[in-house]
Amino acid sequence: MNRKSFLRTGLAATAGLATTTLSAGHRPLHPESDVILPAKVVASGKGAFHKVLGSEVTLKLTGADTYGFLTMLEDHNAPGVGIPLHVHTREDEVFRVLEGQVEFVLGEETMVLGAGDVAFAPRNIPHSWRVVGDKPARSIMLANPSGIEFMFEELGKLTGGPPDLSKVAEICGRYGISFV
Repeated sequence: MNRKSFLRTGLAATAGLATTTLSAGHRPLHPESDVILPAKVVASGKGAFHKVLGSEVTLKLTGADTYGFLTMLEDHNAPGVGIPLHVHTREDEVFRVLEGQVEFVLGEETMVLGAGDVAFAPRNIPHSWRVVGDKPARSIMLANPSGIEFMFEELGKLTGGPPDLSKVAEICGRYGISFV
């Protein structure tokens, strides 16, 4: 089986993933790689689920899916749930609210975002978010580059009950994130 045929049939069947048809001149997105990843579709309600500081996080795309370009996750959260003011040193983040209302603090500015609103939080800018109002919120977060998914996996392994904030800070610190 040649490479093109394998990518279209064998790999897709093995991994259960859809692939795109490759043109003769197609190059992988990552210039140092000759591996062409198959396209990936993650159905609604699917993905790796983690409970992180009260936030319900579902990883949709990781660095393994995107040549390290981005991580994408979906949050489902009850009113009052949020993440305290913190700073990322390794990645920029984009948030898009799908349902509900989310209060964002970005640097010195505080705003309430509703369905369809987008916020960009560049690295090194303090930011936080909290679900406001009386309805749950659902949002999408993109982080570029990827890698933050490993932090969510580690935080998701912490036991239930009130979080051990020193342990949370230690884990986040390993990923270039500190609380302000």
